[in-house]
Amino acid sequence: MTQVFRIPEKWREFFKQLVFEINKLGVDSIPLVIIISIFIGAVICIQMTINIVSPMIPSYSTGLATREILLLEFSCTMMSLILAGKVGSNISSEIGTMRVTEQIDAMEIMGLNAASYIVLPKIVGFVLFVPVLCILSMFMGLLGGALVAQFTDMISMENYVFGIQSFFNEWYIWYAIIKTLFFAFIITSVAAYYGFYVKGGSLEVGQASTRAVVSSSILILLADVVLTKLLLQ
Repeated sequence: MTQVFRIPEKWREFFKQLVFEINKLGVDSIPLVIIISIFIGAVICIQMTINIVSPMIPSYSTGLATREILLLEFSCTMMSLILAGKVGSNISSEIGTMRVTEQIDAMEIMGLNAASYIVLPKIVGFVLFVPVLCILSMFMGLLGGALVAQFTDMISMENYVFGIQSFFNEWYIWYAIIKTLFFAFIITSVAAYYGFYVKGGSLEVGQASTRAVVSSSILILLADVVLTKLLLQ
C-alpha cells in the first residue's frame, strides 16, 4: 500500500488508465447489477406480500419493507459480495498473469513504480464508480417490486408506492453509499494483493483469484458489522 498510494509519475498516463479501469470494472458491471437487482427486488416484494398476512399490519408495509431491505443491506453489502466475485477475480487474475509472465518484473527493472502504475487506477476507478452502481441497484430493486405490483394482484401499485414513500430516511441512502466505498476499497486492494504476490504459473493464478474472492467476502462481512454499528447507532 505504501508503494501504491504514491504520486503518479505521469499524470496523463494515470488518467488514461483510470478511465479504462472505470469502464472495465464499473461500467461493464452495470448489466449484472441491473439484472440481479430487478429480480431480487421482485422476490423481496413477493416474499413480503406472502408472509405479511396479519390484518393488523397495513398493506403498504410490503413496499416499506422492500425499500428498507434494498437500502440497508442488499444494494450495498449483498451487491458488493456479488461484485467481489466479478471484479475481484478479474483484478487478481489480471495482475497475477502479469506477475507470472514477468511483466511486473520488467517494469521494476525499468525503474517504474509497478504497484502504483497497475493497482492505483483500479482502486481509485472502482471506488469512484461504485456509488453509481449502489444507487442503480436501489432504483432497479424498487422497479422489480413495482413490476410485481403492476403485473400481479398480490399488491396494488398505490399501496406499493405509498409504502416506498412512508417513513423515508434520507440517511439510509448515504449510509449505503458510505459502506460501498469501503467495500470497493476492500475488493480492489485485497484482489490486487493476491495477484501482485502470486508465485508459480497459471494454476497459482487461479488459486490466487479464488483466495482473493473468499478473503474479500469475509472482510466485507466483517466491515459491514463494524460500519453498521458506527453509522446507525
